[in-house]
Amino acid sequence: MRYGGNTSCVEMCVGKKRLIFDGGSGLRVLGNHLLTQMPVEAYMFFTYCHWDSIQGFPFFTPAFIPGNCFHIYGAPASNGASMEERLTRQMLHPNFPVPLQVMRSELKFYNLTSDKIIGLDDVTVETVSLNSSHHSMGYRVTWQGHSVVYATDRSHYPNCLDHNLLHLARKADLLILDAPSTISTEDIFKTDALSWPDDLWQTGIATAKAAGVKRIVMSRYNPDHDDDFLDKVEEQVQLVFPNDLLAREGMSLPVF
Repeated sequence: MRYGGNTSCVEMCVGKKRLIFDGGSGLRVLGNHLLTQMPVEAYMFFTYCHWDSIQGFPFFTPAFIPGNCFHIYGAPASNGASMEERLTRQMLHPNFPVPLQVMRSELKFYNLTSDKIIGLDDVTVETVSLNSSHHSMGYRVTWQGHSVVYATDRSHYPNCLDHNLLHLARKADLLILDAPSTISTEDIFKTDALSWPDDLWQTGIATAKAAGVKRIVMSRYNPDHDDDFLDKVEEQVQLVFPNDLLAREGMSLPVF
């Protein structure tokens, strides 16, 4: 109830650009908010095509309204399918009653590769592959000397640094990572959060420290973890990384 239950969707307002990362069920909420600001132009970046990252797209109301424009970026899937093909397929009968072609806004699709830099006027978006099996992509957004990194669904590198993340997150003002997911009630009361049995969490924190990240926000919780449990996670994590926060639905953070 306090942290929220929608799947991944992060909006970044950078200079004169609106960027959206992932289209989970939170995209429906964002879309309803944007109805008061039309016409809308936004740049949408997908990490991958797993259900939690695309399931909100069919319910993104601004995409159905003429006059709006959305630039949609994503890497090809492991089977070679483009992001346009994957978003189209999830809206085909019998899965969904309305096909993507009914969306009357202007939709522009772009295929991404790793180590690409996208220039959006004075905003740059850098891409790095973070998980070879899922073909997931991480993003670094830079504007006027400040950077925010969105890096979820990473590969596991037990007991060593994640070098792709290390490059992407170098000196970032803000790094968005997956929250610890495999910890239990017994684990949470251990005094050293780095002893939790979650290699991905441990690698992410170690890599963030090595990269000189100023602040971490953790998201994408295990749905079995309730609000009180997450309160304790945040408390314990802050003993290791004081500038760490757990994301809450609707949270807005300035970066400067």
